[in-house]
Order: sequence, then C-alpha cells, then structure tokens
Amino acid sequence: KKEDMKPASFTPDELFKHSKPAGVNRINLIQMSFYGFDNSYMLDMIRLHEGVFVGTAVIDPQPRDVAAKMEQLAPRGVRAFRIHPRLRGQPPEKWLKPEGFAKMFAAAAKNRQALSCLIDPDGLPEVDRMCADHPDTTVIIDHLARIGADGTIRDKDVDALCGLAKHKKAMVKVGAFYALGRKQPPYDDLAVLIKRVVKAFGPDRCMWESDCPFQVQGDHTYEASIDLVRKRLDFLTADDRDWLLFKTADRVFFAR
Repeated sequence: KKEDMKPASFTPDELFKHSKPAGVNRINLIQMSFYGFDNSYMLDMIRLHEGVFVGTAVIDPQPRDVAAKMEQLAPRGVRAFRIHPRLRGQPPEKWLKPEGFAKMFAAAAKNRQALSCLIDPDGLPEVDRMCADHPDTTVIIDHLARIGADGTIRDKDVDALCGLAKHKKAMVKVGAFYALGRKQPPYDDLAVLIKRVVKAFGPDRCMWESDCPFQVQGDHTYEASIDLVRKRLDFLTADDRDWLLFKTADRVFFAR
C-alpha cells in the first residue's frame, strides 16, 4: 500500500530537485524493491526522459528464459540487473548457487550488461567465486557492501571487499553514506574505508552513488553525499574525483 512506502513518492521531478542543483544530469535508476519484478515504471521513465536515465532492473533469475529477458531489456536502456540473496531465498554463503544466476552472469557478459550486487560482507565470497568463473562479466558491489551498516567498520570486511579487486571487471559503488558508520553528515568517518577501496580497485572502477530517495531523508541530503567525494576526501586527486563522480558511471552505463 502507498502508506507503507517510504517515501510515499519520488518521481523524476522530485529527484531532479536534488540532483540538478548538484550538477547531476544523467542517472542510473534502480528498480524499487516493492515493485518486485515489474520494471514497467522505471522503463517508462527511461523512455520519457531519453538520454537522462538508464536503468538497473530486477528480474527473477529462475526461469529458463532469463537470458532472453535480459537481452530484450538491453535496447530499452537496462544496463544492469540488481541481484541479492532474497531473490531466491538463499543464505549468504551460497546465495549465487541457484542455476539461474550462472545464466545471468553469462548473459550479462554477452549483452554488455552488469550485475549489481546488493549484499552484506558475508555475501562477498560467493561473488568472488562467480567472478572467477565469469571473468568477462561486469560485477558491481552496491553500497560498499554495506560495510559499517551496524556502526562498526571491520578490517576483515574491508579486506574481503578489497579482495575482489583482483577480478578486473569487479567494481564498487561508493555511496549510501547515510546508512554506514556513524550515519551522520558530513560522513568523514568513512574516509578510511573509501580510501582503501579506491586504492584497491582504482578510481576507474569506483563510482559515487546517491542512493536516493533514502539519502535525502531527515538530516541527510544529496549535497552532503556528493560533497564527501567532491570536497572532503583529500586523498583524491582531481582526476580521481572525475572517475568517481562521472567517468566510471559514464563508461559502464551510458557509453554505447
């Protein structure tokens, strides 16, 4: 029900009120979880805002025709697919075991689409295994693998995430700062985590993400999120910032 949705509304115009003042004019949309496998709203917005939006869809990995569905969505602006353990109800230590995920990894490489993993650190070993089995597939770890979601940033979790850097097509989204560490702007406590990740993967395999609409609730703002990368991380060079804020996402989601 609409009253269960938080926020109850986040249309393109509502998004643009936050993104455009920050200089963000192109956006990778993520299928909202409460729509399940019905990507129609996202697809409609990609069509209506041509050149502004591309999308990350969510589909059921189980059907035999999952690879065909991925291919059909490519010309409609779907550049990636979000995957996570809840899609097939698997525990984190074997969440990518169902056969459909192998089909998705193979199809993503063929179609030049990415698989975007919404996981906690305990889901990283399975990603490591699949990256080794499918070295041509672009794999993105969302939200810094949610390291520090419980308030504690553990070295072993950071080591596990950075260990994926040995896979040349593994990438990391650097964002969702409102949900990590102290969970308070200006998010400077996340600097050490981000520095280790950028050093391991290189800035050309890291990309800032807003994680709107959740990033613009309460004390959290779009501007504070982007400013952490744009202004506050002094270990980043100007070129590093260009990669995190523009060039990596442009190459993965928009360059065709």
